[in-house]
Amino acid sequence: MVAVAICGLIVFGLVTVQAGALPVIVGVVVAVVPVSMVTAALLWVDRWEPEPARYLLLTFLWGACVATLLALLVNDTAKSVGDYLLGFEGGSRIATIVSAPLVEEAIKAVPLVAVLVHRRSEFNGVVDGIVYAGFSAAGFAFTENVYYFASAFNEAGFGGGMSSGVLAAFTLRGVMSPFAHPLFSVVIGIGVALMVQKRYYGAARFALPVVSYVGAVCLHALWNAAATIGGARTFLNVYFLIMAPLFIGVGLIVVWQRRREQRIVTGALPAMARRGWIAPSEIELLSDLTARRQWRRQARRESGTAAARAVGDYQAAVTELAFLRRRGVATEDDRARHDDLLAEAQQARADAVSLARTG
Repeated sequence: MVAVAICGLIVFGLVTVQAGALPVIVGVVVAVVPVSMVTAALLWVDRWEPEPARYLLLTFLWGACVATLLALLVNDTAKSVGDYLLGFEGGSRIATIVSAPLVEEAIKAVPLVAVLVHRRSEFNGVVDGIVYAGFSAAGFAFTENVYYFASAFNEAGFGGGMSSGVLAAFTLRGVMSPFAHPLFSVVIGIGVALMVQKRYYGAARFALPVVSYVGAVCLHALWNAAATIGGARTFLNVYFLIMAPLFIGVGLIVVWQRRREQRIVTGALPAMARRGWIAPSEIELLSDLTARRQWRRQARRESGTAAARAVGDYQAAVTELAFLRRRGVATEDDRARHDDLLAEAQQARADAVSLARTG
């Protein structure tokens, strides 16, 4: 967190030096709108088996602070080398079309790989890959938008039309393409998540993240090329013929995977009830997100915030237990994790019952 904070201070310090304090403030305020849309969508995707908030926050901050600083250093270096070798503007095109996609997609994927390596128990499928990759990219896009909105404010203020100013930049980046960076990174997240699943073996398993990275880089490069060296018609063709269908396709995958997560949980609940881990009457309450939310609200209304939190902890532990049993309890680590989750669920349920009685 200290390293992330230092990187964040450096990034916003550089942006402030280049654009000025007031434009940066304007940029931050305006950039909050698209990033709120993106993070809200990702949290909706992650509702069945929510990732730890501290991991999501750190992932977002990595994208917003560390990834942007590293990308800035590499891309500026590529631009300077390109200008020296190819002349003025040659370096800018190399940095935009070649360096930026290669470097940015790799750096944004670091939290995804870190969670996979160090917190494997938190990585349960395609939805998790989408969420972690999306949060890292959302942080990156937030800082990038701050810079672009601040620059637009310096050039033409808020603007009075669609050709310049903050309004034009917001229309392009906040309305038409708020999901651009997350879309590229989500391709990598899906590839890494598929690699984890046991249905892939051998070379195919390890080729998945490489192929997904190459795909994300190509999409990013195409987007940047259409926006910088292509005209308005080229950009719109790329937007409507490639990016929009791809976004719709990813959206359908998200909905499908979300329903799959629900089926995993509901399929595991009857066996848990037979073993006495949950009450049979709770199967229906745990099988539907709306019922879960109403259960927490009722606990809060009748017994207070602590009781609602205990019910939420119980629901989360049962969900994690269902996913673990779906993967299989094959190793000592799996068995230890299984016992810990079962103990967490039982303790949270006992706490909720105790608070309900005293409330």
